[in-house]
Amino acid sequence: MPMIASPASAYVHIPFCRRRCFYCDFPISVLGNQQRGETSGTVESYVDRLCEEIAATPKLNEHPLQTVFFGGGTPSLLSVPQLKQILAQLDQHLGIDPTAEISMEMDPGTFDLEHLQGYLAAGITRISLGVQALDDTTLESCGRYHRVVDVYRAVDWLHQVAMPNWSLDLISGLPYQTLTDWEIGLSKAVALHPHHLSIYDLTVEPQTVFAKRYQPGDQPLPTDEQTAAMYQLAQAFLTAQGYEHYEVSNYAQPGHQCHHNLTYWRNQPYYGFGLGATSYTQLQRVSRPRTLATYGDWVNEFQAAEGIHSEPPTPTLEQLLDRLMLGLRLKEGISGDELRSLCDPTTWDTLRSALNLHIAQGWVILDGDTWDTLQRLSLSDPEGFLFSNVVLSDCFRAIDDLVDN
Repeated sequence: MPMIASPASAYVHIPFCRRRCFYCDFPISVLGNQQRGETSGTVESYVDRLCEEIAATPKLNEHPLQTVFFGGGTPSLLSVPQLKQILAQLDQHLGIDPTAEISMEMDPGTFDLEHLQGYLAAGITRISLGVQALDDTTLESCGRYHRVVDVYRAVDWLHQVAMPNWSLDLISGLPYQTLTDWEIGLSKAVALHPHHLSIYDLTVEPQTVFAKRYQPGDQPLPTDEQTAAMYQLAQAFLTAQGYEHYEVSNYAQPGHQCHHNLTYWRNQPYYGFGLGATSYTQLQRVSRPRTLATYGDWVNEFQAAEGIHSEPPTPTLEQLLDRLMLGLRLKEGISGDELRSLCDPTTWDTLRSALNLHIAQGWVILDGDTWDTLQRLSLSDPEGFLFSNVVLSDCFRAIDDLVDN
């Protein structure tokens, strides 16, 4: 059994948006087009409850936090004092290292230069800009609030403040999107000189507007073959531009990987705070309620329980499945020693049998040449990444069969 590590990261969920995008199934609360943190009592009350949760959480970290990530929702709807309030509570209770990576998701059209300067002065060191597309027709078809002019204005402000680390998000496989559209969008994105890009393939989630309109693979959505071509195009184009494809959906210039997200992909412990957030500490994976009312009740119960979670520790076999699902997303893969620590001999043989076909296909790479001398297990780029769901499904099926028998 691996040692239980000390958490060094915290995720903070800010669940407010101007509107709900047509592909979104995240836990959010819609404010409308005019409200933001300065004018919304709902946001103010939520920030207070969030800080109460932080204060009630047992301090498990041995050292100050190395990463903090404000996700959403739309964290750029927070006022600067609200952001400072949350960071002050985190620092007071858990400590934040002076050199910590502190990331904030921001949507174009929801902030101005003054807000940006205030966020940076409060301690933000990394921005993730939710662009999604660089075409107004596509943005409108997705239900996005912003338009391309907002993107260029936001990026201009990022350059004005000499933002040392910022990322840009794009989505492939959107309605009516062609391979040519995608190539043009990638070219426009790179011309903005982001340090990092996140490229997500559209997933049509149940209960979303898209799910009511479209069936996956049916027009106007691109076919599976077209979305695979988009993935391969992005990989070839961005790596040729000097971006390292370090994770299935993420590309970075040297020195600009997202250290917070590496915490997830390496299955390391982290705090999670806020509506809908998940935490992973002391091998307990705990999800918070997804509505404002139920989250408020949960915080009351959490305070009454003196910060003790009732969820059982994650069993070793489930830890193995989590490690495979997360770690094989990374180009670096998973160390052989870590895999061995999570496997008894029978499980090890089962895993090896499930992966041997994919090794022969060239999708899975053994660093160390053989299973007996395995140093690292990883997926090839782009084929292994492209078919990662197939590889993982075979692993999960084989291990589930082992449990059933």
